[in-house]
Amino acid sequence: MRLKGNFFVYQILFLISVLILMVGCQTQQEKTEMTEQQMLERGKLLVTVGDCDACHTPKNFGPNGPELDLTRRFSGRPEGMEVPPVDTSLLHDWAYLSHDLSSFVGPWGVSFPTNLTPDKETGIGTWQPEMFINAIRTGKHLGVPDGRPILPPMNTATLAQLTDEDLKAMFMYLKSLPAVKNKVPDPVPPGQIASVR
Repeated sequence: MRLKGNFFVYQILFLISVLILMVGCQTQQEKTEMTEQQMLERGKLLVTVGDCDACHTPKNFGPNGPELDLTRRFSGRPEGMEVPPVDTSLLHDWAYLSHDLSSFVGPWGVSFPTNLTPDKETGIGTWQPEMFINAIRTGKHLGVPDGRPILPPMNTATLAQLTDEDLKAMFMYLKSLPAVKNKVPDPVPPGQIASVR
């Protein structure tokens, strides 16, 4: 008789444990699954605190100094803008950046902030979330193994510490913004810096 009583208690405890586990799993699942709106808000937060605008958004210069041109937000270096002359003899010791943070010169050559708007011809409009995530994780353009390196000052190693969900949220937010057609120049190899204009 005592054995039956203990068995019943064990069954009750087992069922309570299963219920607690199920509720815990459901609560954990609820925490990790965000709505589309929550993903967009998370992406906006990450893009803002990551200060992506500093390089990827063109600036207007006025009495208050440089101000973000939000009509061209995240469109990258303005098409047709010339790179000022660079003293290439200093490149082994120095890196240069333009006054508007739209071009960077160093031992890697010349790099330009890319167009992160959803324009299908000049931006990320044809990209899929996996491409964006792979680009950050691998440091390669388009996220493909034989893609060109994503050059300084873009710090993909730091961004790669984010979760896939965070990177997807950033991508979703960027894709939700207005598309801006703006062809950013390709990077320039170190040996061709003097010919850049």
